[in-house]
Amino acid sequence: MIVLGRIVAPFGVHGWLRVHPFGDDPEAWRKMTQWWLSADVDAPADSWKAHALEAVKLHGDGVVAKLAGIDDRDASEALGSCYFGAPREALPPPAQDEYYWAETGANEVLVVAEGERERLLPFVENVVKAVDVPGGIIRVEWDSDW
Repeated sequence: MIVLGRIVAPFGVHGWLRVHPFGDDPEAWRKMTQWWLSADVDAPADSWKAHALEAVKLHGDGVVAKLAGIDDRDASEALGSCYFGAPREALPPPAQDEYYWAETGANEVLVVAEGERERLLPFVENVVKAVDVPGGIIRVEWDSDW
């Protein structure tokens, strides 16, 4: 399961949810047909519960979403603090030079072992030059003084 964000609060009285996205492109979610919810971010994928996604909207500086069957404030409050995600195959393909964290590692740094020495490299554009997900290769460029 790729975790996309977290429900933070109800939004209004008709079941809408205020959500905190963990990525920078919630617009991509509009193409999705369902979200999977879990109160435990580390729960096995088969225990996440699927909900049909009716709508996702940008609202001010945040994001709100509507799930089928969540039609009033009480129902939306019951989902407070749930994580939402989707299996990788249900997500739209990332744009060129973009990757889902689950494909490259769950950390914002790369740990590179060099003999008995470890280097921590930030996963940023000026260090990570190419990612070959199928080949399992990440090409980096770093200053030799690191």
